[in-house]
Amino acid sequence: MRINHLYTYLKTNINFVIPIGLIFAVVIFGGIGMYLVEHNRPGANITNLGNAFWWAVITITTVGYGDYTPVTTIGRIIAVLVMFSGIGIVVSLVTLLSQRRLQHTESMLKLKTEVRPKLLGDENSDKRRN
Repeated sequence: MRINHLYTYLKTNINFVIPIGLIFAVVIFGGIGMYLVEHNRPGANITNLGNAFWWAVITITTVGYGDYTPVTTIGRIIAVLVMFSGIGIVVSLVTLLSQRRLQHTESMLKLKTEVRPKLLGDENSDKRRN
């Protein structure tokens, strides 16, 4: 029963599930790639997988504290890919959120401004009150 609810939720919110899945994929693959490229290099400060995942999360959110930085050319290429991926995914999420909010606002305004037909006899009840 719960799997059906999860499937229905994921199906109705697929526009949000895909970017969130992409975020996890970029963090995991970017972090692993950065670790594999950087961990044995002289002067590297990304020396374990935890540091690599921390670096990937900070980089994908474009915060970039600077505490962990790549020292190799391949590491810098991975960094650029993670940065651009983060920017693109965040922009798509903001676009989806604003689109959903705009649709909700438009539907609320449409309900408020819509002319509703009166039921028969309503016009007589207005005259009786006066």
